[in-house]
Amino acid sequence: MKDHEHPFFRPLWRRIAIIAVCAGWSVFEFWNGSSMWGWIAAAFTAYAVWQFLYLYKPIEEAQPAEASADTPPESPPAQKE
Repeated sequence: MKDHEHPFFRPLWRRIAIIAVCAGWSVFEFWNGSSMWGWIAAAFTAYAVWQFLYLYKPIEEAQPAEASADTPPESPPAQKE
């Protein structure tokens, strides 16, 4: 989970699904009586929340440049005679 800005994590549902799986794993371990593994999974959950919700800043997609009022329109190519 080190590369939290990888394009795979761009959709919010994937980041939330990873957090939910970690939280579910933690609950499962506590339910089975393995408190050590429950705390480890809870730590993974906290780290995932930190990386995928708090620190995550999505990279903006490159959008085509629109013509602004300040730039003149492109001139047609010169014709050869």
